[in-house]
Amino acid sequence: MKLQLITLSAIAAILSAVSAPVFADAALATAKNCMACHAVDKKMVGPSYKDVAAKYAGDGEAVKKLAVSIQKGSTPGKGNWGPVPMPANTQVSEAEAAKLAAWVMAQK
Repeated sequence: MKLQLITLSAIAAILSAVSAPVFADAALATAKNCMACHAVDKKMVGPSYKDVAAKYAGDGEAVKKLAVSIQKGSTPGKGNWGPVPMPANTQVSEAEAAKLAAWVMAQK
């Protein structure tokens, strides 16, 4: 019984650690003004994060590609999301861009 409680506690701690960054990244997306143009589940100025994750599902380079787009922006007509380009986000560091990109890819 004691072993089961320890095992359950360990599993709960792991799940808590795994899910914590998701909340931190939503807060980061808000802090970096990403939510001004994007939402998790609906199109605004830009696509929803769920749509982005679906488009890049199965692409092993998705996080890297999205991190570059987050920092450097996008060009309309280059297979992106329509006529409104995403501006460069110079206030987002490389590490933050990678964290945000990973969070976007976790949206389903």
